Amino acid sequence: MSPISTDIPARLDRLPWSAWHWRVVVALGVSWLLDGLEVTVVGSLGPSLQRPDTLGLSATEVGWAASTYIAGAVLGALFFGRLADRLGRKRMFLATLLVYLLATVLTAFTWDMTSFAFCRFLTGFGIGGEYAAINSAIDELIPARVRGRVDLAINGTFWVGAALGAGLSIVLLQPGFLPPDISWRIAFGLGGVLGIAILLVRRHLPESPRWLLVHGHAEEAERVARDIERQVGVVNDHSHEKMQLRALRTISWGQVAHVITVRYRRRAILALTLMASQAFFYNAIFFTYALVLSRFLAVPEERVGYYIFPFAVGNFLGPLVLGRLFDTVGRRVMISSAYGLSGLGLLATGYLFSHELLGASGLAICWSSIFFIASAAASSAYLTVSEIFPVEMRAVSISLFYAVGTALGGFVGPPLFGAMIESGSRDALFGAYAFASVLMCAAAVVAACLGVDAERRSLEHVAPPLGAEI
Repeated sequence: MSPISTDIPARLDRLPWSAWHWRVVVALGVSWLLDGLEVTVVGSLGPSLQRPDTLGLSATEVGWAASTYIAGAVLGALFFGRLADRLGRKRMFLATLLVYLLATVLTAFTWDMTSFAFCRFLTGFGIGGEYAAINSAIDELIPARVRGRVDLAINGTFWVGAALGAGLSIVLLQPGFLPPDISWRIAFGLGGVLGIAILLVRRHLPESPRWLLVHGHAEEAERVARDIERQVGVVNDHSHEKMQLRALRTISWGQVAHVITVRYRRRAILALTLMASQAFFYNAIFFTYALVLSRFLAVPEERVGYYIFPFAVGNFLGPLVLGRLFDTVGRRVMISSAYGLSGLGLLATGYLFSHELLGASGLAICWSSIFFIASAAASSAYLTVSEIFPVEMRAVSISLFYAVGTALGGFVGPPLFGAMIESGSRDALFGAYAFASVLMCAAAVVAACLGVDAERRSLEHVAPPLGAEI
């Protein structure tokens, strides 16, 4: 297509923070909140779902149900990620939310392991699709100078959902409050209610002007950019840097593979390492935390939420407090430091746990402290992938690295840790913790060596569009 000259990316990056940006954060960031709610509800309800008057699952089956959710998220990311690059961010962040709504409501009506696992797969399918479309849209709409802290804070809202899930489990699992076979069903149904509310907000958000530009819709991109400026209260003074590019509309899988394996090979190694290590670290530990509390520390199922709540708070505050440093100190230093400290903290805590030096409260304090840092590390993996590849393939890049990283690091974690828990051996569980620690420390070294200094830089400067004429 004919080349175009545009200053839209520069105009979006120079916008002052405004109420309009807050609406974007709330409407799109809730996808992580929903994921946190889903994961925590299942984790908190794990002991309850093992009761014969509910679903009668074993600890290993609870772990496999978690892996089914992750498998759905992986396939959903791959499916919707490609479509988000071809059909637009907005269409996909509406479609994926609808899939989630349907699946989580259906989960409330399941009756055995097979039906439960199938609905968990569908729920993950919708949430996985959210990752690609949402992270692409957020990075393309948020000014470069605050992109790191905003992205980390949004990813950290996973733990707001986790806290809500923990609080919900505390209420619903109170003895005598509701019959056990009803309480867990209500927990999943309430997730659907929240999703409906967010769907009404999302439909008013615009398509990404950056996506419109690279797909040949320059006039619509200009209209959307002007409307954003009007809502923010800024007038275009035509003094911004312009860039030249050709709209490609879509690129082939061959081009995607070439960019990842040849042009940006070092970045691909970085992205895969960060994604896989944090996926194993988080999914293995968090999905089975409730089982550890009930099996090794004799915490009643109705009190599990009390221990997950401070864990969630620490995870949420980490990206919120540390996020600013990713824009000031820099990506490379902060990412490598966060991964390394997280791995060492896990190793120390696992050792203390294996020697029975930690009770339920002590373990909760240690996890909250470690995951204050680990949450920022995990969020930075998504930030890294979403900003180091060209706009034409941003969503599919997120989906690919999320999918492969999660398949390598996250899928095997929950059943592995579930099996260690069922064995009743603290030493076996410590071995799994130590392995996760080694992965995080290795990722820290890779981040230090291959990290991309993307702080306060325009997305187009970090990774020029494939159609750019420089």
